[in-house]
Amino acid sequence: MSDSREKPVVLVTGGAVRVGSVIVRELVARGYRIAIHANTSLDDAQALVEELSNSGHEAAAFGADLRNEDATRAMIDRARRHFGRLDALVNSAAIWSPTPLETVGADDVRRFFEVNALSTFICCQHAGLIMAEQEGGGAIVNIGDWAIARPYREHSAYFVSKATIPTMTRMFAVELAPRVRVNAVLPGPVMMPEGMSEAEKRRAIAGTLLGRAGKPENVASAVAFLLENDFVTGVCLPVDGGRTIGETA
Repeated sequence: MSDSREKPVVLVTGGAVRVGSVIVRELVARGYRIAIHANTSLDDAQALVEELSNSGHEAAAFGADLRNEDATRAMIDRARRHFGRLDALVNSAAIWSPTPLETVGADDVRRFFEVNALSTFICCQHAGLIMAEQEGGGAIVNIGDWAIARPYREHSAYFVSKATIPTMTRMFAVELAPRVRVNAVLPGPVMMPEGMSEAEKRRAIAGTLLGRAGKPENVASAVAFLLENDFVTGVCLPVDGGRTIGETA
């Protein structure tokens, strides 16, 4: 498109690092203008914006602590004002860390819920209602986790927070229809967590039907598909190499 104002705008939460940044690069390559949200990684977000801008793409960084409802809503509004519209949302922001059952407390569970569940709800609600009022509607993709179907030890607080994503996705698909489509991607072993032992990595890969790890690009292309296919909504798509149905490793 010759007029950049006609290009769709997508907000990617947690888009500065790891899988989020790969999603950003994929969507930029597909012609989106990008609003990159970050909190503790705001410097990384600004560096990514500079890199994309130097390559001729339109991008901007927006900081917000997603545990703060007012700050979250204000961040979405700032992104919309900056670009003049908002066509898509990708909820990629999340926290992940071991929480052994013997030591986990209510505050731990609450912390995971605030970032992984509640902030996703607020973003879907606020951005979704904005897009529902637009002539062209919009689309939302939430990032979940394949392992809610087969959780493993020492991540109880994380898994109960991520287990909300499929229900939330289907609920918003119903609430925002027909103007806004809402789907989710449930990644498998595509980017191993920092500090994960080699033995743990081998077990994760061995549990896939394909016998290999995936790549963040596999998640990014699935996100792009769900944003662009206008007859898909309410779907939770595993991108896990068959890990969900594979043998227990």
